[in-house]
Amino acid sequence: MTEPDSIDKAIIAELQHDGRAAYATIAAAVGLSETAVRNRVKRLTDARVMQIAAVTDPTQLGFARQAMIGIRTSGRMEPVAEALSSLDEVVYVVITAGTYDVLVEVVCESDAHLLELVSDRIRAIEGVRETDTLMYLKLQQQSSAWGVR
Repeated sequence: MTEPDSIDKAIIAELQHDGRAAYATIAAAVGLSETAVRNRVKRLTDARVMQIAAVTDPTQLGFARQAMIGIRTSGRMEPVAEALSSLDEVVYVVITAGTYDVLVEVVCESDAHLLELVSDRIRAIEGVRETDTLMYLKLQQQSSAWGVR
């Protein structure tokens, strides 16, 4: 896929504002037909440029503990990141430069669940050398509408 153009970015911005907006509403905002918007959204989602999803507050759904875990690895980082990605509790994985080799965000039902995840499963992954768990005390802001510059 070619890089998104200004119209693609305008469609993305509309969907970031309201992911449930009707194609007709988006079409009016960006100056295209409803069919053209539908086709562009399909192309953008098929190419994984964007996804349309519900953003939730995990605490409202029974997940009492969220944390960011900084991980230092030995050897290659990619296999560790891949193994972490397969864990159900892991919602975000990035390979980084700096203090940690990999950062993962996790959502757990309780402190005991988080302890089991870190101690029994994450630390058991080959290549995980150290973990540093940063527990979230309060979700201050969560947004997927950061714009399309």
